[in-house]
Amino acid sequence: MSTAPEEFQPVKSAGRTLDVLELLADQPGPWALGDLARALGIPKSSLHGLLRTLAGRGWVQTDEAGTRFRLGLRALRVGAAYLDGDDRVGLLTGVLDELSRRFGEAVHLGRLDGDQVVYLAKRESVHRLRLYSAIGRRLPAHATALGKALLAEHPDHEVDGMLSWPLPRLTPRTVTDRDTLHTALAAVRADGHAVDREENAEGIMCFAMAVPLASPAVDAVSVSVPVSRLRPELEAAIVAALRDTVGGLTQARGMLTA
Repeated sequence: MSTAPEEFQPVKSAGRTLDVLELLADQPGPWALGDLARALGIPKSSLHGLLRTLAGRGWVQTDEAGTRFRLGLRALRVGAAYLDGDDRVGLLTGVLDELSRRFGEAVHLGRLDGDQVVYLAKRESVHRLRLYSAIGRRLPAHATALGKALLAEHPDHEVDGMLSWPLPRLTPRTVTDRDTLHTALAAVRADGHAVDREENAEGIMCFAMAVPLASPAVDAVSVSVPVSRLRPELEAAIVAALRDTVGGLTQARGMLTA
């Protein structure tokens, strides 16, 4: 008699529930039932019952007519609990505050998730002209300084397997060619920091460094500046500050519980 464990079979209803929540998180809507059904490939009758269940528990909310759907308040509770329980986010609070104080520009903490970078924390720019961002926002890793800083922690053959080809182009400057990306990541490894030169958003440059709290690193910190405010001396100062604050965290690795 075989003692091998039975092959895992995903629970279909659970998978559909997660598909709904992830779509509503990635594309907030509000969504009509028919549009959601087409996007998810779920029959309207099945989806309607699922949405009513989620709405009853506060995971989804509807308009007054009950015909359009968006993410509910309960989702915020889970996201906040994730951040509250993450040692790295708490440890890096001081770094984000210090970079924000020095430059008055947008500062972000991002984490690599597959071929995407997710914003975990941010400090707003003090200037009226600024980069739009939101905690929880996901961006293609290849098109951001945060993502390139973290992709560079891996050899090229691993990077190729992590990314979804062909790579999406966000701006005319986004690197989508495999060899060009490899060259860019080699420069990150040599320089110790990554630069996004209007590859994610036109008119915005970003400088990032991987956080040395794990190997390979999973988090990175960035400073974003509109091109109109950027000067060579400011770029040099930002890179130096990242090395001073983020690069100096190696000794803090032992403070983490996980």
